[in-house]
Amino acid sequence: MGRKILNLVLVLWIFSAAVAADYVRPQPRKTLDFPWERKPSSYPQQVHISLAGDRHMRISWVTDGKSSPSYVEYGTSPGRYDSTAQGESTSYSYLFYSSGKIHHTVIGPLESNTVYFYRCGGGGPEFQLRTPRAEFPVAFAVAGDLGQTGWTKSTLDHVDQCKYDVYLLPGDLSYADYIQHRWDTFGELVQPLASARPWMVTQGNHEDESIPLIKDGFQSYNARWKMPYEESGSSSNLYYSFEVAGIHVIMLGSYTDYDEYSEQYNWLKADLSKVDRSKTPWLIVLTHVPWYNSNYAHQGEGDGMMQTMEPLLYAAGVDIVFAGHVHAYERSKRVNSGNPDPCGAVHITIGDGGNREGLAHRYKDPQPEWSVFREASFGHGELKVVNSSHALWSWHRNDDDEPVRSDQLWITSLKSSGCLAQKQHSLRKILMAP
Repeated sequence: MGRKILNLVLVLWIFSAAVAADYVRPQPRKTLDFPWERKPSSYPQQVHISLAGDRHMRISWVTDGKSSPSYVEYGTSPGRYDSTAQGESTSYSYLFYSSGKIHHTVIGPLESNTVYFYRCGGGGPEFQLRTPRAEFPVAFAVAGDLGQTGWTKSTLDHVDQCKYDVYLLPGDLSYADYIQHRWDTFGELVQPLASARPWMVTQGNHEDESIPLIKDGFQSYNARWKMPYEESGSSSNLYYSFEVAGIHVIMLGSYTDYDEYSEQYNWLKADLSKVDRSKTPWLIVLTHVPWYNSNYAHQGEGDGMMQTMEPLLYAAGVDIVFAGHVHAYERSKRVNSGNPDPCGAVHITIGDGGNREGLAHRYKDPQPEWSVFREASFGHGELKVVNSSHALWSWHRNDDDEPVRSDQLWITSLKSSGCLAQKQHSLRKILMAP
């Protein structure tokens, strides 16, 4: 028995090492400590919300008790719940760890830009959320590669100070890396923000946690962070889409098949064919691995996905592509096929949420022509889509625990620039290809 455990620990060590990058990062702030507190078995923990189709929201939480109910009471006045929704639950085991009961309940239809008060499972504290706006302006907070360090806490505090409708996270959430209770502590860390505004996430390499012949990848992530993949016609929680006001957002999976014959690629074609740019003039994409990256960290890892998908996204007129993975910040010009292009997308790498692995300081020199701004600092971004033609992007560095605006850009939508009219034929040709 002892030898089996030793072999298992060795396997986990090898695969944990494979997750880490092969370059040297400076040490960030220490990992946060989370003192254990005994709670009633039905007490809702790790509460977070996400969009779940038109005018609906998914409430997710965990209880220690396996018999706890999966319903949510909600209304527009504190303590007065006019509606009740019944949901579903799941759980999972990972080696010697067994999760609590994970609940997912969809509520709605909901009014836009409205505060709702809700209670999970008939007990515990009352939470409140605000639904996104149905019209411009709409604001997003953006930061990837969060983890659970002092810098993570600083980033979340800064995000909490800004006025936003939806949080976008391009992968690498908890940095549990096989140690499952870290998923629980991450859920507790983000609950104050994630229970009040929808968090829309995609997977990163640290969510994989697969063990050959023993465990498939993304088991913990899929069980805990259910996104609206079914509502958007996807067969996988690793890629999906949603809409907020006049913005169509596509979340792509860097760690599932993406070649031209894959389910993800075919889903993407089908999803783009349904987009009406007269109703949703803005098109935004998130993925974990960046396609445009002048940092030495993770260099070239996105080339395969870029080669397959960039022609489709270019033809569709994607405005902005957000990525994480590289623990630094970088913004490009509008770019396509490696060159500046006024009808291409702005690519923004923002894997700077505060993870325990530290920052990626080494950049290529000279700076590529397509790269406009790059800096290895922790921070977060804010995207304020003002109307159908203009959006204001700003990046805020964590500077001695104060958010300092360090990069800012007004972005004009491709819909308003005339680029989409030039691309109609090429888009139609790609979408109709077998």
